[in-house]
Amino acid sequence: MSAIELHGVCKAYKNKPILHNLDLTINAGSFTVIFGGPASGKSVLLRLIMGLEKPDRGQILIRDTDAAHLLPAERNIGYIPQSFALYPHFSVYDNIAYPLTLARVDKASIKARVEDAANRLKISALLNKKPNQLSGGEKQRVAIARGIVKDTEIFIFDDPLTGLDFKLREQLFDDFKRLREAMDATFVYTTSDALEALMMADEIAALANGQIVEQGKTEDVFYNPAHMQTLYNLGFPPATLLNGTLERYNGKFMCHTQLFSFPVSLSDTGSAPTDVRVGIRPQHLCVNERPTPNSLKTEARIILLEDLGGELVIYLDKDGFTFESVLPHAKDHLLNGDEAVVHVDPRMLLVFDPQSGMKIGQGVE
Repeated sequence: MSAIELHGVCKAYKNKPILHNLDLTINAGSFTVIFGGPASGKSVLLRLIMGLEKPDRGQILIRDTDAAHLLPAERNIGYIPQSFALYPHFSVYDNIAYPLTLARVDKASIKARVEDAANRLKISALLNKKPNQLSGGEKQRVAIARGIVKDTEIFIFDDPLTGLDFKLREQLFDDFKRLREAMDATFVYTTSDALEALMMADEIAALANGQIVEQGKTEDVFYNPAHMQTLYNLGFPPATLLNGTLERYNGKFMCHTQLFSFPVSLSDTGSAPTDVRVGIRPQHLCVNERPTPNSLKTEARIILLEDLGGELVIYLDKDGFTFESVLPHAKDHLLNGDEAVVHVDPRMLLVFDPQSGMKIGQGVE
């Protein structure tokens, strides 16, 4: 069952397209993260769902009902904006209660809901304070409490952790997870931060070029992305993108890149382009380790080592082309300037159409 559906939605400002023929399904009870880069249209998309903007074209369904003529209040969605937007002259209690006060909810119900939201977010001791007495993390918790105080099963979060330091963000990650488990609700969350998306999402909807280019379970989208931008953006360090050329030999395809040449399995051999892009995650590139029998190998020079404690990021250069590898633990014998052997399982090399960005195949053994 779906909580929200968008079909063929378009939105432009001053003749500049922001969203184009966008399709999206938010499953009821899911924690769906809409993942996209800055200025990709994430906030515009949420405003359309909320009813704060109208689409130029397309259909928006909320709880299987056409929302075209529904006002924001009639859509009954809890909304947590990017900014705290707290009223400085209100107490924390009154800030959280404000949406219910506007809706003319009786005082006893307001008190019960405010106290419940405050308890869930561990801010009960702050209810009598004013916003200027709060830390950044406390203000964000108040903003979240105000969003979840509504009696609804759909909540929208517009990149709510922007501007907070990593420690606070990590704490709020846990808060969101607990909220989701306790409330059994549908959470829609936008971010351009890969770590946030991977840590919190049940499902990821990747937004690029004004469209949802892919959507699926988090693990599937990470390990088997359908779009080049998803592969590149969803992970740290970013994936390496290679320029490739496809050639056909005896009915089979070979791909040649700056680092490797390898056989390719294509989804549609009849329309394969000659020039392609090949993506590989740094975590799949091994350095100076025992290769498997079918591994692809190349030699490169180590130009920088970054020890992150549990991981070692290795920056390499091959004939002026730089790329990265990530090993799960530090290697004492690796030094800057060393020549290294880099190898990879060919199945980890994903082949994309450079025009559409869509995956058209991958390496085979």
